[in-house]
Amino acid sequence: MFQDMIFPYIRIAGLSPLILPLVVAGVAVSQGRLAGGIVGIFAGIMCDLSLNEPVGLFVVLLTFSGLLIGTLADSIVSRSFAAYFLFCVGVLVLVAIAQIIPIYLSGVFPNELIMTAVWQTVYSLVFSVPVWFFVKGIERRIDRAMPTGKA
Repeated sequence: MFQDMIFPYIRIAGLSPLILPLVVAGVAVSQGRLAGGIVGIFAGIMCDLSLNEPVGLFVVLLTFSGLLIGTLADSIVSRSFAAYFLFCVGVLVLVAIAQIIPIYLSGVFPNELIMTAVWQTVYSLVFSVPVWFFVKGIERRIDRAMPTGKA
């Protein structure tokens, strides 16, 4: 809801931050592959609808990102803020590339597109810290709600 209802009004130089890719990365690092993939599907649907992108672009990108990041977090990468931040950079760059390719093919100069993608990525990364604390807060609530199995 924030991506579609609030962040369009927090524009800097005509750019809005992309928050849902950060949420997907956070959930995938925090909860693993399954949760990352599921959140990726729903976040992708919401991005496709709110950003008027080609149908399925964000669904595929964010689902794949959630599954990949979650798999790496489950196996070889620590579940730290540093890992999360690096994954956020990767997901935002991937999304930026996917968004600028069709625009480039329509004849827009690549320098303008690259600078827009860089600034949107940087602007979005500013929100990685609050998103991380939001995801970790939800993780703590889930952990408290889960039965420990002790009698």
